[in-house]
Amino acid sequence: MGEDKAQKQYRGRLAPTPSGYLHEGNIKTFQVAMQRANNANGKLFLRIDDLDSARCKQEYVDACLKDLTCAGLIYDNLPSTDFADGICRQSYRMQFYLDALQELIETGLIYPCNRTRSEIRMAGIKSHSGDEAIFPEKWRNRFYYHAGDPFPIHQNWRVITNWGERIKFRDGRLGEIDFEMGKDFSDFLVWRKDGFPAYELATVVDDHLMEITEIVRGEDLLVSSARQCLLFDYLNWSRPEFYHCSLSFAKDGKKLSKSSRIIPRLFPSC
Repeated sequence: MGEDKAQKQYRGRLAPTPSGYLHEGNIKTFQVAMQRANNANGKLFLRIDDLDSARCKQEYVDACLKDLTCAGLIYDNLPSTDFADGICRQSYRMQFYLDALQELIETGLIYPCNRTRSEIRMAGIKSHSGDEAIFPEKWRNRFYYHAGDPFPIHQNWRVITNWGERIKFRDGRLGEIDFEMGKDFSDFLVWRKDGFPAYELATVVDDHLMEITEIVRGEDLLVSSARQCLLFDYLNWSRPEFYHCSLSFAKDGKKLSKSSRIIPRLFPSC
């Protein structure tokens, strides 16, 4: 697999979620992504992760595109007729996610689940890698699928994790990363009962179909990357490389986020 990757042209991506305005940390991460693409003589594509229609607004998409321009971030157009402006939007790609969901169901690697977040928190199993609550193994269901049967999409679906097994990957900045299933994370959502894919599945599907060779993101998403590695493996797709950037913090020491931003524009004079 390493030789195969070495022969491929570098393909990176910027993947903002337009649920708020970009902050300084987003821009710094995107600048790293562009620099790594340039250093590799590769391509950098823009994808708008806008599946959450309740929170993602066109106002934020417009502001994001302007901020990227003002920051000097240059990206390539996708060679696709699906998007007139060359920008990939997740909200247009539901069939791809449904296809991946069906494949996971057919292979018996996911199951329907009606447990709530509150119930999972009340179970009291905390991740060793952060504040995430671990989904108890004893709550796992089995789902038996017969070819041709319809499957419910307005249902939460979780992926089966093999407790005690480890997920390892190499990060371009941090070196070897190692997480244990059942301690650092457990059965996570791949599909939501509102009929949309969860972040992990949508990201994996798009990064595979866009042929992304390296994902550049903040180091707060290390566990998320481990989950996505598991999905790449379950779907028999080659994993991309990873590069996790250091985080940016506000003056009060808190990690920057869209929800905490006070100044609505990074570049008011642009």
